[in-house]
This record gives sequence, structure tokens and C-alpha cells, in this order.
Amino acid sequence: MKRLLERHGWDMALAALLALLLLATRLIQPNFGASGIEALARAALPFAFAAAGMAVVVIAGGIDLSIASMMAVAGVTAARLMQGASAGEAGLVLVLVLLIGVAMGTINGLLIVLTRLPDIVVTLGMLFVWEGTALLILNAPGGAAAPWLRALVTGPALPALTPMIPKALVLLVVCLAAIWIPLRRSRLGLSLYAIGSDATAAFRSGVAIGRTRIAAYALAGLFAALGGLSLTASVGIGEPIPGPYLLASVAAVVLGGVALTGGRGGLLGPILAVFILRVIRLDLTLLAIDPNVTAILEGTIMAVVVMLGGLLLMRRRQA
Repeated sequence: MKRLLERHGWDMALAALLALLLLATRLIQPNFGASGIEALARAALPFAFAAAGMAVVVIAGGIDLSIASMMAVAGVTAARLMQGASAGEAGLVLVLVLLIGVAMGTINGLLIVLTRLPDIVVTLGMLFVWEGTALLILNAPGGAAAPWLRALVTGPALPALTPMIPKALVLLVVCLAAIWIPLRRSRLGLSLYAIGSDATAAFRSGVAIGRTRIAAYALAGLFAALGGLSLTASVGIGEPIPGPYLLASVAAVVLGGVALTGGRGGLLGPILAVFILRVIRLDLTLLAIDPNVTAILEGTIMAVVVMLGGLLLMRRRQA
């Protein structure tokens, strides 16, 4: 038990906090039930994929400020190409969008490795590049998601047994497990943690620093593509303007226990943090607080979380 608490104590605390917040939601809104959980999971889905992509990069000792813009490119590409397409053609579009996401992330990583500029500088520039690309593909919200793609994130997964398990949550768990579990146990996964902990020591141990860093950003691009696809599936159209996923993903990563110095953390904590932040927003809405005040409070919470993570980073470096 002691070992379990040492390894997963923070995740368990986040899960307990999420349970308390959901209980508070039920007290605020007694009618909150299966439909409310389904809407919550669908709304959290793109944020969760953004947080997963950011977590992988941060574990490797970097940061990606272009995550939201890559999501926008993936979303509008899917909406543009799926409009009027058959089910089979839409399936090919989905594969193409995932490959585009990996390509965007790989370009980010290559630029960082080849130019040797700080990650934050390169990805800040690429934020505008990918944002402009999304607007070139679709200069206004439009296009359409394939009906089967929308069905993947809408409604309960097991309606005959229980309506409390939404499809969006099942899709999230399946996608993250299919990518993260094999990665975490692979040589690449160990290399990501190694270069995040100490790049010099990792290099002396035979880890290919450049290739590992590029792989981290390619994985972030893959998660960004999944996030863009989930957003298009949820709303039914493509959104060329990046949503508030950048700050939310950084806040979720910090709140989820991933060290900004790299080399520590996983995906479970950030995903739980995403749902915590979404439930807080939902509770503020249910309390009929002015939407502008809600936005201020939500932004303040995210900013405080990120600043606390930065302060902890400074203290670790001083120590």
C-alpha cells in the first residue's frame, strides 16, 4: 500500500477530488445524471487529447505551444474532406488526418533539433504557421463530420446495460491505452523519460537525443490530430480558429503531476485534471454565475496552476 501511494498518490488524490466535484455537481443540479456525464465527457474529449500530447512533450523536457493550432488544422482538414464523402472515403480521411498530425509534430521536432533553438521559441512561431494553415484550408467554420464519426462520441457506449458510460469516455480510454501503454514499456518511452530527466546522462547512455525529441513532438502531433478529430466529431463542423486548448493543456499537465523539468509523470494525472477543470466550469455555469466572471475564474485557476508549477520548477533548480 505504501508503495502504491508513493507511485500513484497524486493520481488517487485527483480522482478523489473529481469524485467530490461530481458530488457537488449533483447537489447543485439534482437532475445531473447520464446525459450530464455524457455531455461532460464529450466536452472534455479534445482537452484530454491536447493534455496528453502536451504531457508527452513535457515528459521529454520540452513544451509545444502549437498544440491548439495543430488541432485546428486536423479538425478543418477532416471537416473539409469528409463533407459529402462516403463512409469508406471518410475512413481514409481519418487516417490521412492522423498522418498529417504526425507530420506537423515531426516538423516541429525537426526544427527544434536542427536549429537548436529553445522549444518555446520554435513552437511559438509554428503556432502562427499552423493557425494560418487552418485558415487557408477553411476560412470560416464549415464542412461536415461523417455521421459515423459523430456517432463515435455521442450517446452511451452500453445503452442496454447502463447509460452512465459515455462513448466519448470509452473512445478516450481506448485511444490513450492503445498509444501510451505500449509506448511506456518500449525503449522509446524509456528514452523520453531519460532525456527529460537528464539529457546529458541519457546521451552518455546511448540514447539518440535528437531522434527521441522528434518522436516526442510527432506523438504530440498525433494526439493533436485526435483532438481535432474529436472536436469536429462533437460539433459536426470544422473550426479554423484554435480553441482554448493551449493554456488548458499546460494547466492540466501541471495539475496532473507532470514535472515541468521533464522526466516525471504520466497521462492519467493530466486526464483527471482535465475533467476536474471541466467540472469546475460546469459547476460555475450551473450556479448561474455570469459567463464573463466564469471565464475570469477559469482563466485564473489555470494561470495559478501554471504559475505554481513554474515556482516548483524554480525551487527544484535552486535546490
